Amino acid sequence: MNNPLQDIDIYCLTSQEHSLGRSNLDVVRAMLDAGIRLIQYREKDKPGRVKLEECAALRELTRQAGALFLVNDDVAVAQAVDADGVHVGQDDLPVPVVRRLLGPGKIIGLSTHSPDQAQAAVAAGADYIGVGPIFATKTKKDVCAPVGLEYLAWVTANLSIPFVAIGGIKERNIREVVRRGAACVAMITEIVGNQDISGQIQTLRKAMQEAKS
Repeated sequence: MNNPLQDIDIYCLTSQEHSLGRSNLDVVRAMLDAGIRLIQYREKDKPGRVKLEECAALRELTRQAGALFLVNDDVAVAQAVDADGVHVGQDDLPVPVVRRLLGPGKIIGLSTHSPDQAQAAVAAGADYIGVGPIFATKTKKDVCAPVGLEYLAWVTANLSIPFVAIGGIKERNIREVVRRGAACVAMITEIVGNQDISGQIQTLRKAMQEAKS
């Protein structure tokens, strides 16, 4: 598979809990209008039927916008709505099993927190990896300790697999993350928790460009 993160600068995830009372559809619509081209649906505590209904609607929105749509963890929902792929964690279904279920044409991302996990992800056939949490984050309830910029720098120097930096990344520290080699950065509350999603995305993109120059 070609690099699924090619030309993706900001990797957006849903989190209705942090969306200031807005629905995931409204939030994702604002993201897409701002030029975001990858959305991950991440709602771990919602009932399966609700997740299915939301993902079906978001799949249609992302398809119309020409954006990739990934589902966190839930392979069945991803299959049901014909998502572009899934993102799984270290304790979820193994990548080879997910590949058998989804087939060769779908994207599989895997969260990693160490060089050993990153190398194992490559060997397992992941299409991209999540690198983090770079900084402390409260968005994820069962998150591990921050891995810091050192792990990000290691991945940049040692692996060719596409990756997204994630975890506690904010406007105040995004330049540092980009300077350590991250071309694709994932943020949750920094975007969904902002009243002006489009304006915030523009601000973050400007900061990323400044870090590259």
